[in-house]
Amino acid sequence: MHKRRKAMAVLAAIAISFLAVSIRAQQAQDEPLLRAANRIRKEIVTLPEYGVFDWITFAIAPGQDGYVVTLKGYASRPVLKSGAGQVAKKVEGVSEVRNEIEVLPLSRVDEDVRLRVYAAIYFHATLSRYNPGRGTPIFGGMGGLRRTAQLGISNNPPVGYHPISIIVKNGNVILEGVVDTDMDKQIAEMQANTVAGVFSVQNHLVSLQKPKKK
Repeated sequence: MHKRRKAMAVLAAIAISFLAVSIRAQQAQDEPLLRAANRIRKEIVTLPEYGVFDWITFAIAPGQDGYVVTLKGYASRPVLKSGAGQVAKKVEGVSEVRNEIEVLPLSRVDEDVRLRVYAAIYFHATLSRYNPGRGTPIFGGMGGLRRTAQLGISNNPPVGYHPISIIVKNGNVILEGVVDTDMDKQIAEMQANTVAGVFSVQNHLVSLQKPKKK
């Protein structure tokens, strides 16, 4: 777990976390820009609306009167898109925010897919260590999850740090985030593909496993 958290901490340098930061090579020594990027990252990732069913990336670059921030990604609720834009705009040095975050469509079918993909991944024997409860089913197992889903799981997402983000749009699933091994990445994709109602799975998970030396 420590290795994954360390990877999450270097967001301004590498794009393998809740947020990805795009900074041009010639700006690498721009300390104010890096400070602004780190501040934006912190403000967005700590938004109470940000959960396992969301994924936001951003780019930051110098503009005419300050830094221009472009937000991208997916939000399961409109309040997250607006909240991310607001906190980014308040960061010192930022003059413009282009909010291109896509708000996912409201769909009972997609809500059910989110529920089932979440359970398929985070309750799996191998992947349960990524569960914030260290394998303890949140909300009292599937029964509790189903009761929560009646209110809309996007409005009541599982709490805690989730290394694997699950994006669902019209039955299509995108997996984002960081895992320890290539096998974990493969298992997560296989588990998502077993869920009824899933039409496709794009696996963008990043594995921290080092390639074997030849």
